[in-house]
Amino acid sequence: MKRKGIVLAGGNGTRLYPLTKAINKQLLPVFDKPMIYYPISTLMLLDIRDILLISRPQDLETYKTLLGNGQQWGISISYSIQESPNGLAESFVIGKDFLKTDPSVLILGDNIFYGDGFSSKLKDINCSKIGSHILGYPVKNPNRYGVIEFNKEGKVIGIEEKPKYPKSRYAVTGLYFYDNTVVDRVMSLSPSSRGELEITDLNNLYLKDNLLNVKLLSRGMAWFDTGTHESLHEASSFIRSVEHRQDMKIGCPEEISWRKGWISKENLINLASSLKKSNYGEYLLRIIRT
Repeated sequence: MKRKGIVLAGGNGTRLYPLTKAINKQLLPVFDKPMIYYPISTLMLLDIRDILLISRPQDLETYKTLLGNGQQWGISISYSIQESPNGLAESFVIGKDFLKTDPSVLILGDNIFYGDGFSSKLKDINCSKIGSHILGYPVKNPNRYGVIEFNKEGKVIGIEEKPKYPKSRYAVTGLYFYDNTVVDRVMSLSPSSRGELEITDLNNLYLKDNLLNVKLLSRGMAWFDTGTHESLHEASSFIRSVEHRQDMKIGCPEEISWRKGWISKENLINLASSLKKSNYGEYLLRIIRT
């Protein structure tokens, strides 16, 4: 069974007001491309080609205009609605018919990952069909996230959502791998005091059954949660610096698809030609020639 991907691109983005009063957060630019390109690219790098994008009712048509059905990139993108921000774990309730009996990976639409060999480092996780796998990343302000608690031997003993007094500096990133029991587990959850189905509660269910695996990302990896003005600016600056220095694109679905052999050179030329007046299109034409 191949793993399927879910991109959760809902929410009201209130921490980014007034930027997001009229536009969905994941449609904002992160340097030279829409934010949503980055999580989709992450899934593509993990060889996930069947993707469900979940967003608000008022944003769905914009996403369809931007992304289509994914065929141009050699993938399949379908769409579902999250009526209100009822928690990350609700993604699996919304996507249960899409997932059926397949394992899955959920990525948040405002999360960006970058690092040498990132997808190869997750190869074992991606191939695993049992349990849950989450990624931990050291941050300066862990109280903004789900925080991983370790015992003296370094074993994970709990995850706490946005704790006032964090028990470690390791935050859970917005990339989650689950087996095919995830829907049943989410259906057993009760809403939290915030009225949401919490992803932390889901992860703790797996932990209780000794089925939660945590991989700590190394210092050579970059992870951005672009939910604030500062982090959005930091991510854009980082992407710009790397792209300008190395003359390569980060989060470029067209290039990923071409290099994986999902689309032909002729397909890439056609995609690039429609964008040729932009630096992005010029880049696609340039990599074809090199």
